[in-house]
Amino acid sequence: MSSNTVEKKLVKSNSGLRMVAKNDFESSPFLLDEPPWVPDEKCEQCMQCGNKFELFKRRHHCRRCGRCFCKDCCDELLPLPRMCFVDPVRLCRYCANITRKENDFFETHLKVLLDGGIFIIQESKESKGPIYLCKLSPDQRTIIFEGQVSTIDPILVQHIESLQILACPDALGNNVASGLAMKYRDKLGDIQVLKMSVAAGPEKKQAQNWILALQKAFRMVYESRVSS
Repeated sequence: MSSNTVEKKLVKSNSGLRMVAKNDFESSPFLLDEPPWVPDEKCEQCMQCGNKFELFKRRHHCRRCGRCFCKDCCDELLPLPRMCFVDPVRLCRYCANITRKENDFFETHLKVLLDGGIFIIQESKESKGPIYLCKLSPDQRTIIFEGQVSTIDPILVQHIESLQILACPDALGNNVASGLAMKYRDKLGDIQVLKMSVAAGPEKKQAQNWILALQKAFRMVYESRVSS
């Protein structure tokens, strides 16, 4: 089986059906763990409006945060790909707003990362280096570099420490992305910095969009680290 092919399994929990990686170490770095639910006995009132639960006002748990709410405060059904749910799930209002923004990443920016962008890679202090197609691997775990001379090892997304977006003014004087400096840990654990510049040509806009998508991806990975 290819290293970029992730074997999946269907699991069932209190929150619904989820399609997850068979092996945890193969999971996408953009995912969040399913939260534990607040026990019913510890939740006597809605954690949003404060109304007490009773016979005709039942508890409903938000699938993203695990807290309990009344129906009015937890009435949104949305896809939640960040937790691998197969079907739309119930969310509180706060989590619904966050999830809409995250779904924009999965629906739009993730495809940009997978398609890749053309960049000039500065491997030393030389002013110009080789050109590579830089893209996210199909398993979403690494950034890979495809070129005539492939001398750059893939970078694990989880090992990216920081991103610095480089910008320059366009013809209208607006600042646009011209490249990025990526600080990451290599396979030996040493800190490295890779500088990538947008290559001129018809693919320039695609590379600029790739930088913006990577910035959103890094933010999501950072949030996953904090929440774990």
